[in-house]
Amino acid sequence: MSASNPKIMTIRRPGRAIRSPEGVATAPFWVEMLLEGSADGENTAMRATLDPGTITRWHTHPRGQLLYVLSGHGLAQNDGGPIEALRAGDAVWFAPGERHWHGAADDSPFSYISVQPVENGSVVQWLQPVERQS
Repeated sequence: MSASNPKIMTIRRPGRAIRSPEGVATAPFWVEMLLEGSADGENTAMRATLDPGTITRWHTHPRGQLLYVLSGHGLAQNDGGPIEALRAGDAVWFAPGERHWHGAADDSPFSYISVQPVENGSVVQWLQPVERQS
């Protein structure tokens, strides 16, 4: 059953976190869905919490993605760009189709809110694992 964005004010209380699917990051992480849009242009939004050293695979979003860092020390990189350090309060925009990854630094957990609009029933395309240099 597909969900759509609420039509009236809706409050979601914390405590409904689930583990991410296998294979989208170097280890499963906690995901708490805040909005679950399904129609084109509707937003999905989630709060994610990653253990130290957990990073996502390369991926893209058909209509882009906004990350807002809540806590910890994170990392992000777009294809061909440098690895950028992320701290609480940082907001990161990834353009539609921009190949990127993000995750927790080796020495810190990392928590963020992400918002990504739906296009053709999809919000993300997962690609290959990141090969980080030691």
